[in-house]
Amino acid sequence: MKLPPMLQGEQLTRLLQGAAAGAAITLIVGFGWAGWQLQSKATKAQNEAASNAVVKVLAPICAEKFKKAPGVKETLAKFQAVDSWKQDTFVMDGGWATFPGTEASRDVAEACAKMLSELK
Repeated sequence: MKLPPMLQGEQLTRLLQGAAAGAAITLIVGFGWAGWQLQSKATKAQNEAASNAVVKVLAPICAEKFKKAPGVKETLAKFQAVDSWKQDTFVMDGGWATFPGTEASRDVAEACAKMLSELK
């Protein structure tokens, strides 16, 4: 069986080089500029977006729970007396970042503490 001229000698080498270059360019363009991504990266981004959405929804609820708690003025004074990097722990320990069926979330507590620190 005789191979076509394109698959013989130096032409075969050029064909394989062209195929390799085309594959490399396709991968570079696809992953670099076209937005292709591996499943692990997509899953990570999806989980991060979901977590951010939960924090965005629960932080205002946490702040409202804080404001409606008995003795809010004294508690707010204690909160403001705490160092800024410990305010999320204060919120978690107070139970304002805990919701039914969940454990206290540090991300929610941080966002809630940021909202509460803006109160006067």
